Amino acid sequence: MTAQPLGKSSSAISDHPSAPVHFKQVAIIGVGLIGGSLGMVLKRNALAGSVVGVGRRIENLKTAVELGAIDRYVSDAKDGVRDADLVILATPVDTYERHLKEWGASLAPGAIVSDVGSVKGLLVEQAERLLPTGVRFVGAHPIAGKEKTGVAAGSVTLFQGARCILTPTERTDPKALQTVRALWEAAGSIVLTMDPMLHDKVLGAVSHLPHVAAFALINALTEMQRTTPELDLLTYSGGGLRDTTRIAASSPEMWRDIFLWNRENLVKQIEVYERHLQQLKRLIQAGDGPAIEQELERAKRVREQLNRPVTGDA
Repeated sequence: MTAQPLGKSSSAISDHPSAPVHFKQVAIIGVGLIGGSLGMVLKRNALAGSVVGVGRRIENLKTAVELGAIDRYVSDAKDGVRDADLVILATPVDTYERHLKEWGASLAPGAIVSDVGSVKGLLVEQAERLLPTGVRFVGAHPIAGKEKTGVAAGSVTLFQGARCILTPTERTDPKALQTVRALWEAAGSIVLTMDPMLHDKVLGAVSHLPHVAAFALINALTEMQRTTPELDLLTYSGGGLRDTTRIAASSPEMWRDIFLWNRENLVKQIEVYERHLQQLKRLIQAGDGPAIEQELERAKRVREQLNRPVTGDA
């Protein structure tokens, strides 16, 4: 599988800004870092007549109103989505099924439902199956998160220059796809399209696996600290450890669900990572300096390529 452009029309859409979008009412389910930042974009750019927040924590929702991420909030999701022409699911991916079953039937025909989840494949299939006829789903994944959570960490500039991957299927309505593309372009994102299953393989390797490594490294250091208290490891940590493990401060709830929903890909990728750790371990154990340097040089060359400019669909 390869990344899927949108066909002949996609060049026009990506080479030139999409037509401006405006929604009568947008409902954001889960007003955290991503959902709250998107709400700020909608309100700052006057892309919606009203932005309604739905969530579990009232204090967080009150903060969202104060920060200009939403106009108001409701406790009943059915009330929040009933008059919405766009609904954004910004909750942990394991909650999608519960949410869609709870309020899907309350959506007006023609409404668009999208999301911001880091897993797509099976979840896109699930959403398309659960939503009523006439309601359109477009999977989206803005790659713009950070380790802090909550709307207080949000920013109207969070998505500027960041990739946003849309994951259309054969069932995706073209007009809904173009509308969601225009929304993310208005947020400053560089929009790409990709098959949902391919998305999970790619993001498993470049996002989910690094989080596994960061969480595991912190837990390993914690064990070393506990078994040898005199080492006082964290007190003497520097920029290298902070850079390497920054993402280990991310939401455990969110990443638990991501790991589980993408586990088939992720387990295979962890096994590849383990082989490379074992290779370095063997070379270090053998004292093979030239081979160690060769391994590190190969990694260095690839790491330097991460600074390449970001581009959207061609």
